[in-house]
Amino acid sequence: MNNKINKFLYDIKLSIEKIEDYVQNKDIDAYSNDGMLKDAVERNFLVIGEAMNHIVKLDPNVKITSKIEVIGMRNRIVHGYDMVSNVAVWDAVKTHIPILKQEIDILLEKN
Repeated sequence: MNNKINKFLYDIKLSIEKIEDYVQNKDIDAYSNDGMLKDAVERNFLVIGEAMNHIVKLDPNVKITSKIEVIGMRNRIVHGYDMVSNVAVWDAVKTHIPILKQEIDILLEKN
């Protein structure tokens, strides 16, 4: 895998770790009522989505199952910021981030 893709994979890994740290011991209510927490989580989704966008442009066949959804989340936060659902973000954090983390780790281990 090329060095640019590895850089973006590491960026995604770092942002995932930040999100996990931020939401540790939190629930949807804590997330919904904490503006700084929401800003921090959404900011890291932006980084993840942007890095994923670059990866897909470099290698459209990269083995990440939710690559389109990750980019879509980034686009919703950027372009539909006024309609971002706390529930949708929280669901992504709890459901999709763990799977994405596993896939990123596997890709990084191969290099």
